[in-house]
Amino acid sequence: MADPLRRTDFEARLLGKLKENEAEICAWVVLPNHYHVLVRVKSLYLISASLKELHGKTSREWNLEDGMTGERQVWYRFHDRKIRGDKHFSRALNYIHYNPVKHGWIASPYDWPWSSLENYLITYGREWLRKNWVAYRPAVMGRGWDD
Repeated sequence: MADPLRRTDFEARLLGKLKENEAEICAWVVLPNHYHVLVRVKSLYLISASLKELHGKTSREWNLEDGMTGERQVWYRFHDRKIRGDKHFSRALNYIHYNPVKHGWIASPYDWPWSSLENYLITYGREWLRKNWVAYRPAVMGRGWDD
């Protein structure tokens, strides 16, 4: 999904699916080869089924567009984590927003247009984001499950 138009389209579809299932969307980022969302859900089963449907549709469309049917997998894994408290929530939030930097796509998370960071910047300001980052660095999150 290196194409920016595909990321923008997938972002809209992803957020739409989450809203259809009454998920409270807390944070998200869409990267060229994966994404992360931080949501509060009533039913993990409904979200899981909805994401499976979204993954199936978009992977089929992109593989057809690229003439790659049967040759590559798109969206082939799904992991969930239960947030265990406010500190864990803040670390997950920071991890999600920092993910494009972690993977070398950009130097500053503020430069990535496919994330919820702009929403936090507008709502809380850069100083709040900086303080939250210093207090809740996501140093150990993600090892082994998003590489």
